[in-house]
Amino acid sequence: QVQLVESGGGLVQAGGSLRLSCAASGSIFSINAMGWYRQAPGKQRELVSAITSAGRTNYADSVKGRFTISRANAKNMVYLQMNSLKPEDTAVYYCNAGISLTSLGRFEAYWGQGTQVTVSE
Repeated sequence: QVQLVESGGGLVQAGGSLRLSCAASGSIFSINAMGWYRQAPGKQRELVSAITSAGRTNYADSVKGRFTISRANAKNMVYLQMNSLKPEDTAVYYCNAGISLTSLGRFEAYWGQGTQVTVSE
């Protein structure tokens, strides 16, 4: 059984910062890409940022220059440092990881339960 658990969400004023963390645990053999998605009320879930096991990153245009993704491979963790937050960043943020449970190299997507980020004016 694999679990992804997010932490670090909360309420912050516009211009403030938050750091999200996500820990993957369970019978994990290997993790390839890890990432963060978000879903605002009435909107579709969207990719915020992702990072490969080699450290290559990509970001949504709306967060470039403000958010930084990183990961600790030895700890099976991924982080999202969010600076200069805006009200439009308000959403539930979900952690995602491609995880293989065996050496066969078949990766499946796992999701965390989500953490609320609210940015006030």
